[in-house]
Amino acid sequence: MQAWPGPHLVGLAGRGEPVHVHDTATGGLRLAAGGSSARMYVCGITPYDATHLGHAATYIAFDLLNRAWRDAGTVVRYVQNVTDIDDPLFERAAQLGEHWAALGQAQTELFREDMSWLRVLPPERFVGAVESIPLIIEVIDRLRTAGAAYEVDGDVYFAVASDRHFGEISGFPRDTMLALFAERGGDPDRPGKKDPLDSLLWQRERPGEPAWESPYGRGRPGWHVECAAIALDHLGEILDVQGGGTDLVFPHHDMSASVAHVATGHWPFARSYVHAGMIGLERKKMSKSEGNLVFVSRLRADGVEASAVRLALLSEHYRTDRDWSPILLAAAEERLARWRRAVAAGSGPDARGLLRQVRTHIADDLDTPSALAAVDRWADGTLADGGPDHTAPAAVRALADTLLGVAL
Repeated sequence: MQAWPGPHLVGLAGRGEPVHVHDTATGGLRLAAGGSSARMYVCGITPYDATHLGHAATYIAFDLLNRAWRDAGTVVRYVQNVTDIDDPLFERAAQLGEHWAALGQAQTELFREDMSWLRVLPPERFVGAVESIPLIIEVIDRLRTAGAAYEVDGDVYFAVASDRHFGEISGFPRDTMLALFAERGGDPDRPGKKDPLDSLLWQRERPGEPAWESPYGRGRPGWHVECAAIALDHLGEILDVQGGGTDLVFPHHDMSASVAHVATGHWPFARSYVHAGMIGLERKKMSKSEGNLVFVSRLRADGVEASAVRLALLSEHYRTDRDWSPILLAAAEERLARWRRAVAAGSGPDARGLLRQVRTHIADDLDTPSALAAVDRWADGTLADGGPDHTAPAAVRALADTLLGVAL
């Protein structure tokens, strides 16, 4: 599966700082990558209705990490999946009277266009579940060999009791796990399961649904094993960062990590689990069920600038649950216009200190509010008093582009 064309990154003077991120599993800051390379897996879309601003906020957050790593001279190996086999896709296709594969392809292409417009750096590998079925079957076979998989009426389940580390990422009590599992695609009440939290690895063929051959009969894979298999194959047994929205902490990231651990014997699956907050509208999480989605493609069609959208989403910390509003967008557009007036001034205060500040703030768990405030101060000083440095505007334009993804 092809990703999207990425923007050209302008080289900056010097090197960026080592980046620390908040790790959900430990609750503290961790060095995002300790060596000269970094391996990051960010869970992708289910392509039935892409791309809303919740998606955009998540992928922009990890785009910041990708940019900061590259600025520090780190070689980044970044993989993102597309869950192009799943119940929501089949249900949406049936509602529209379309073939599920055609709908998935169309929505994936729309996602690519949206990501390119938002100036998000593409992953090295952009991988679909359909193309990964042989990898998924291989992981399920390993689980069966380890005695961690069993059948219920032809469906294959992962036994969470087989992993002593299960639940360590979220740290949630069992009652919370059961509630979230039911809410987020699980089947805790199914008779015949050894544990209500056991998750589906392979679902036998259902009438009217696509199916593939496997040693367990014709069927299709579960969601959690999909990400584990793709990440293991393309990035190896231990990731530096596994990322996504906070709604993936449980069950998805706990389940994927346990599947990978039992399949390989290696723990942790990722050194850091990094999660972006939810985007809401009128204090409700943005979701299809709420009917309050704001789509990136709609903003594009309305002539909104990508840089304004990025600034609006970067104006609060990536881990913060926050609301999207016309007021937020208007403030971002005004900020963008002010920055552009400043870099068009021809000269300004020395920008070397600003570059150090922005790098330091981004290295501190992607603290974009502080980074944006630092650029604000430079812009306000330039517009108020000017400055002697004729190279400063170009330097500020370059740092905004390379570190923030904002085109001035």
